[in-house]
Amino acid sequence: MKIASVVGARPNFVKLAPVSKELRKNKYEEIVIHTGQHYDYEMDKIFFDEMGIPEPDHHLGVGSGSHGEQTGEMLKRIERVLIKEMPHLVLVFGDTNTTLAGALAACKLHISPYRACGVMGQSPIKVAHIEAGLRSYDRRMPEETNRILTDHCSDLLFCPTRTAVENLMKEGITEGVYLTGDVMVDALKENIKIAERESKILDELDLKPEDYYLATLHRAENTDDLNNLGNIVNAFCEIENLV
Repeated sequence: MKIASVVGARPNFVKLAPVSKELRKNKYEEIVIHTGQHYDYEMDKIFFDEMGIPEPDHHLGVGSGSHGEQTGEMLKRIERVLIKEMPHLVLVFGDTNTTLAGALAACKLHISPYRACGVMGQSPIKVAHIEAGLRSYDRRMPEETNRILTDHCSDLLFCPTRTAVENLMKEGITEGVYLTGDVMVDALKENIKIAERESKILDELDLKPEDYYLATLHRAENTDDLNNLGNIVNAFCEIENLV
């Protein structure tokens, strides 16, 4: 069985690492298609280097752009690779523009198996979504649109939680749904040992274990709204006062 893993952004790479390892251990033929959505070393290559992810078989070099421009360019380039490689299954991860573009490219060929491209007699491409069924119910988030459309394109939906399964049921998706657990937990368990062995960040920042707080803030609703950002900072100040 030939599987095409479509990735392109930092969260895709993290999810791919444990999955690719298992696929190859079980003798599946995997090809990695990298859209190039993220391309800076700290957002891209470092994950391949440190997490032992196989080098991409195809690097599409799409780069930055508006959501529509970026997704459309990915869709076009992914389709070309799928026609060339003819995988049995396309595997997409999470909720990025790469996720949606990979699902759409495969789904279009699935619906009319290669017919639009003049390639007849091939089996339809199936679409599998890892981290299916997650919902924020906030349509202002581009990721929410990506999640919903990807799930409705997919033949196999691998859900991290029972709530994710229930979310799909609410949308009428009940076939091909599997409660698998969270692949991010697998990635964490596998790579925390590497971090403990290799990372010197606590020494570099002069921090002691269990003596600091760590937060990641990247949603536009938080970072671009001074009131929301101020509330978050104040919350951390209050935590400090309570300890």
